[in-house]
Amino acid sequence: MINEILEMQSQAGSKDGERIIRLTGVLTIHTLFNFQSAVRAETSPALVLDFSGVSYVDSAGLGAIVGALLSYQKAGRKFLLAGVNDRVTALMSMTNVQKMMPTFASVELAEASLS
Repeated sequence: MINEILEMQSQAGSKDGERIIRLTGVLTIHTLFNFQSAVRAETSPALVLDFSGVSYVDSAGLGAIVGALLSYQKAGRKFLLAGVNDRVTALMSMTNVQKMMPTFASVELAEASLS
């Protein structure tokens, strides 16, 4: 795909120590490097990735998500996904990643789970 773009906006969560990164576009081999940099740059104890604006994730993008999850878990930090569409959920389910990935219907539900 020639026009593969992933935009990211980072903002504070509703509680201290929470950060939200809102993603818009596609997470693929062509866009994952900026994603990885943004996730690594976050130092908060809890990170919620808002995927409600992500239309597609390829296998490389899924690998980047899993890598970020494992890195956060190893550091004792929380890593949550919110607003994942059916297409991405199917990929996560097919690869058995969904079992290890805390996923919520919305950012609000993800933040509520951190209480």
